[in-house]
Amino acid sequence: MSTHRADAGEQAPARPTKWIVAAAFGLLGSLVVAVIVMAFVWPAATAQPQNLPVGISGPSEMVSAVEDKLAEQDPSPFALSEVDDRDDAVSRIESRELYGAILLGDETEVLIATAASPVAAQALRGVATQLQAQIDATAQTALTDQLTAIVGALKSGQPPQLPAGATDGAAPSIPKVTVTDLVPLADGDKTGAGLAASVFPMVLGGMVGGILLTLLVQGVVRRLLGLLVFGVVAGALIALVMQTWFGILTGDWLLNAAVLGLGVTATSSLIVGLAALMGPPGIGVGAVITMFIANPIAGAATPPQFLPEPWGAVGQFFVPGASANLLRSVMYFPDAATGAQWIILGAWTLAGVLLALVGHYRNRAEVTPPVRQLEA
Repeated sequence: MSTHRADAGEQAPARPTKWIVAAAFGLLGSLVVAVIVMAFVWPAATAQPQNLPVGISGPSEMVSAVEDKLAEQDPSPFALSEVDDRDDAVSRIESRELYGAILLGDETEVLIATAASPVAAQALRGVATQLQAQIDATAQTALTDQLTAIVGALKSGQPPQLPAGATDGAAPSIPKVTVTDLVPLADGDKTGAGLAASVFPMVLGGMVGGILLTLLVQGVVRRLLGLLVFGVVAGALIALVMQTWFGILTGDWLLNAAVLGLGVTATSSLIVGLAALMGPPGIGVGAVITMFIANPIAGAATPPQFLPEPWGAVGQFFVPGASANLLRSVMYFPDAATGAQWIILGAWTLAGVLLALVGHYRNRAEVTPPVRQLEA
């Protein structure tokens, strides 16, 4: 009989992990990091100006010249659609049908809406710069031709002809391209970075809320009650910080809080529903859908049209994209149609609630013992 025995409660030391297993976990971790980086960097790296809805009007020859110039680029940065006049262009920009408009003629004007997208507005400012350069070049060529004609007239002994519109030898004025910002950003968010960044707190806040409710609250009805309270309070607090404190948001505070609250509620509801249906893995599935799939293609920082097709359009049907789009509309574009975004966010919320109920009653049915019938 051995004189040395291990105590009954003493556990044997853990065996070292095999070398191949340790290396495999290291490889797996590096692959996960690579996928995460790709998910966040890919949209920004592949985004390019393309298919941006922009209005145009003016003499047909001028419009054709602009269209031909854009057709030389692949892909074309703008999808041009003719507008009747300036009022028609303004109306369609304010309803978010167009990101801007190019009005050609004697007084060329480029209409932009920085609040719709600072990136799109910058692209249209570039168009204004190009148009002004063309006007200056044309005027310079005309002036050179006129000076040449005057010199030729003087050499031949004939009286020189002054340029049209010139007075006392003064050259005619060169037209200037005007850029008008119809819907500028809020004073507290001059670059639009704050509004684009507002998507992240909605995504992260919704995930945290869903995880906490799943892990800390028992009972489907109590969990759904917590979901409701969380959405209302979180929306109010995010609006308080971003609008009242930092001045990033503008417009109706209650409406902004409602959009923010519905955004976090939809994400939390998805997490709660998937966890109820699938167990702990449901939390991971919900996080992947929200953070690594939906968030990168939300189109919050750039127009959805700039993302590779069809991902920009697909992103608008997920919670982050619909939330960002809706928040921008209610703040800056009261004439824009927002019904689709409200329905999308409501549908995600309802889907999460239904998944939670299905998971709850399925699990309860599995643990409830069958009732034995009494023999007569």
